[in-house]
Amino acid sequence: MKYQGRIQQWDDTKGFGFVEPNGGGTRAFAHIKAFKQRSRRPINGDIIVYEVEQDRKGNHRAYNISLLKDHKAKRSRTNKPASQRKRNIIVLSIFLGALALLTLSGRLPSIVPIVYGAVSLLTFLLYGIDKSAAKKDKWRVSEAKLHLLSLFGGWPGALLAQQMFKHKRSKPAFMRAYWVTVVVNLILLGLIVFKVVHVGALYAFSIPQAIRF
Repeated sequence: MKYQGRIQQWDDTKGFGFVEPNGGGTRAFAHIKAFKQRSRRPINGDIIVYEVEQDRKGNHRAYNISLLKDHKAKRSRTNKPASQRKRNIIVLSIFLGALALLTLSGRLPSIVPIVYGAVSLLTFLLYGIDKSAAKKDKWRVSEAKLHLLSLFGGWPGALLAQQMFKHKRSKPAFMRAYWVTVVVNLILLGLIVFKVVHVGALYAFSIPQAIRF
């Protein structure tokens, strides 16, 4: 069971002190070695998260100790992938639903979802290849190529690959560029829907560019 408490009588030279649980209760001995993670050395008054055990003499000892700030930061990092996964599922579900609806209603040529599927598959595979190459320190797929493929319709495959391979999603600059390609691609899709741009002309230009790149 985890408790929260305040450090008291801390002797930094000896590396130990006591922790008084919030709300009252039995105080416990706390040693610097019982801190599993810390961004700094503890001081008197610090709030910590800890568990309690008894030694052979029946004295209470705190273990598995974290400063409250460090504990919250760890929980935030743990929850972030789950929130990203939920967001990605929502984005893909909305996009695929809209793509199917527009195609079935005749607003989009049937070639459009086929191209999205093909380019997404290629992009997904290249993410996997790049992830494997990164582990083995071999030739890498350029980030520019991954972005170009996302721009030309491979962004759904890229989103799946980022989630499944846990690849690239921790690089803020890369992810910012990735989401720019998503927005630009959706704008191009909108131009096709409203017949501002002809799909044949767009693909005749974009696909050879992606292949050459």
